[in-house]
Amino acid sequence: MPDYYALLGIFRDATQEEIKRAYFEAAQRLHPDKNEAPGETEIFLDVQQAYDVLSNPEKRIEYDKTLSPEEKILSPIVQRVFYSRESLVRLGETQLIYALLEWKARKNDDEVVSPPLNICLVLDNSTSMKGQNIEMVKAAAIHLMRSLRPQDIFSVVTFSDRAEVLIPASLQSEPRRMETKIRMLVPSGGTEILQGLQTGLNEVRRNLSSERVNHIVLLTDGQTYGDEEETLALADEAESMGVGISGLGVGKDWNDEFLDKLAEKTGSSSRYIAEPQEIRVFLEEKFRQLAKVFAENLTLELQTPPQVELSYIFRLQPNAAHLSFEKKIQLGMILRDQPLGLLLEFQVHPDVVIKDEVELLAGTLKFEIPSQSSLSQPMRVRISRNVTEVASLEPPSPTLVHALANLNLYRMQETAQEEAAQGKYNEASRRLQHLATHLLSHGERSMAKTVLLEAENLQQEESFSEEGRKNMKYGTRALLLPAGKGKES
Repeated sequence: MPDYYALLGIFRDATQEEIKRAYFEAAQRLHPDKNEAPGETEIFLDVQQAYDVLSNPEKRIEYDKTLSPEEKILSPIVQRVFYSRESLVRLGETQLIYALLEWKARKNDDEVVSPPLNICLVLDNSTSMKGQNIEMVKAAAIHLMRSLRPQDIFSVVTFSDRAEVLIPASLQSEPRRMETKIRMLVPSGGTEILQGLQTGLNEVRRNLSSERVNHIVLLTDGQTYGDEEETLALADEAESMGVGISGLGVGKDWNDEFLDKLAEKTGSSSRYIAEPQEIRVFLEEKFRQLAKVFAENLTLELQTPPQVELSYIFRLQPNAAHLSFEKKIQLGMILRDQPLGLLLEFQVHPDVVIKDEVELLAGTLKFEIPSQSSLSQPMRVRISRNVTEVASLEPPSPTLVHALANLNLYRMQETAQEEAAQGKYNEASRRLQHLATHLLSHGERSMAKTVLLEAENLQQEESFSEEGRKNMKYGTRALLLPAGKGKES
């Protein structure tokens, strides 16, 4: 008998409201009208059966009698937490505290089976890609295709103001014919990302499976016009199907804010490719990462108590990104050899610290493990701090100190861009000069030079250069890589 709780992605003590909500989410994702992949209809029927049993109190009681004790179930994911301070102090003012959450595979790297891939490469083939850009893209795509394993499904979609399936989703049975198609690419037309993503999602959907890593890699050098909202809605649809979307922007003219939003919808991220020669490097890096996926489609459903404000969230790795948040956060993936790191900033109101312990966050971590045929139970997430009369003198973890130091660099450029957008050019320029000093102290001379040039641009032109702005944003973002160890749970 299947585990009905795991099928719905809920705990064994779930309320009727949680059961109902989980069923509707699963039904939306697995309904045959939206998901035609082999075997998914059977899972949909199992989900219906699970809801029928668990939503009926009497049936649920009888079903629970057949289950082994939950304490015997060991999560495949290990959680650890680092704090910026050992405790909160009874003070009459708001206190700032940081927590670094990390999740990693419980198994060793050599014990984990790499799941097969179902990847679509969606390539901008508009006129602006002429020349070195498209030649580098062709070479990179051919190289990637040659590196795929026999069990991997690969497709290529090109788009301008219309989309074309260049290589249909399939196992690589005719590599020479596929390579010839790639070599014959000739750029033309405008840039309509919606067309490319819709077609790419259709290709991934043909072989959609929870036992594969289902992902779209979008590469573009321009801005899409008039279809932004529809494209973001499409990303929501991809997320509901368990399909990730990563964005790669080439050159200086693409819209990084839009690509960030698009990727964030599925827990992924965007990257900046400054020069055409770097296209192959970035594509290879992304494909290597996808081949190392241990768990994917991680979501954190969370609540913070009154008088505790979650004011900032940043994902450190495997893909660094500033995350927006409400009650549900798309986190992305855990790699076999690399944890998922999440840095959170809390502001704690003085009214809360009258207790002996303050709960900062309570939530549920849901995930899928493609290499396992059975569904995984979600994890409870709870972080809290004791309250003391006197502040602890124990220093915070070096891991957290490292992360916070580099996060400060990223947030400085982020704030400078916000100030410039508000017309506060002098303030933004001074902030960038301060940032350059910090970057020099970190040995980041090239980045410091870029920042100083942009500070000068602000004073003289009252604007950033697009190249410099992207270099600052993605350069400081790349510095956010934690290291060290913490307490596991």
